[in-house]
Amino acid sequence: MSQEATGPLKGLRLIEMGQLLAGPFCGQLMGDFGAEVIKIEQPTVGDPMRDWGREKINGKSLWWPILARNKKCITLNARVPEGQEIIKELAKKSDFLLENFRPGTLERWNLSYDVLSALNEALIMIRVSGYGQTGPYSHRAGYAAVGEAMGGLRYVIGDPSTPPSRAGISIGDTLAATYGCLGGLMALHNRHVTGKGQVVDSAIYEAVFAMMESLVSEFDKVGHVRERTGSILPQVAPSNIYKASDGDFLIAANQDSVFSRLCAAMGQPELFENERYSNHTARGENQTELDNLINDWTQNKTIKELAALMDKAGVPSGLIYRAPEMLEDAHFKAREAIVDVADKHIGSIKMQNTFPKFSRTPGNIRWTGPDHGEHNEEIYKDLLGMTDGQIGDYKEKGII
Repeated sequence: MSQEATGPLKGLRLIEMGQLLAGPFCGQLMGDFGAEVIKIEQPTVGDPMRDWGREKINGKSLWWPILARNKKCITLNARVPEGQEIIKELAKKSDFLLENFRPGTLERWNLSYDVLSALNEALIMIRVSGYGQTGPYSHRAGYAAVGEAMGGLRYVIGDPSTPPSRAGISIGDTLAATYGCLGGLMALHNRHVTGKGQVVDSAIYEAVFAMMESLVSEFDKVGHVRERTGSILPQVAPSNIYKASDGDFLIAANQDSVFSRLCAAMGQPELFENERYSNHTARGENQTELDNLINDWTQNKTIKELAALMDKAGVPSGLIYRAPEMLEDAHFKAREAIVDVADKHIGSIKMQNTFPKFSRTPGNIRWTGPDHGEHNEEIYKDLLGMTDGQIGDYKEKGII
């Protein structure tokens, strides 16, 4: 495992402030593709993600090695003037500053964008929060769960017979972080033109809302409110999970040409000629009936048989994967979607690779999440030019 960055962001530096997932996932993405990410943590206690996660090895989180991979971790008290001055020195030498505190926190610490950009006009500040930096809710605490609910996602997830469900992951946090990363790189392009940075304001609820397709437009124009629909999308058929003789199998054949191929593979080409199923609208109106018809056919075949038939016919289909299936899948292996990375505390650990793939400057994983303050000496001495005496004095005062 080389510690040399190979990605397209090599040569850029990002200061990561904040904790948990909404901001740090943005830092992970930047680090995956070559940026030097310097993560700041409190001297007395690290990011809670160091301890989060249901399962642990040797008392160590299995989440932290992924989220903090490729990052350099330093300790610094940003709540005191001396620590704030050090952050200003870091900002002078950096391209990005990423934070996910409650809006107004950096301003209270005298680290607003106005202050930092006066020291480095090229600095891009990426701010990730629950509700954004402006508006009547901006001051509120906002976790992913709240943003997912406000953004419309929670209401449409689950079965209509149950209360709104949540995804099994913190999708609101990672979406907001991804939009923050995207915005940061857009701002970087603009900086190439103007020489100036700017603030990127990514809100969790807006990142979720951006994914909600025509939800608002449907209500605005025809008064339709989308409801929970379980394993289907209304009027999109056939696209569902069907029962094989030995498990569940997903078939997505809602486009006309694909549905005609499914009918042929089923040995029932006449279905496509039936006016009840001959086009997208008709299939949507008879969705339950069509799903039952397909299920009657699939339940007499094994998953392996169905997969072979669908592949030969060119019909999108597949299994519902969990981690065990991912680890055994030939396609995952061929594309190196899962990699083994050495961690000094827990040994070799499998994790997702960097995505997307690049033909010339691919991202890479150089190390797993570091120890608390592991890179203090490198950053404070090599980057900021502090002496051993200065570092010792700051440590004694609890600043680093």
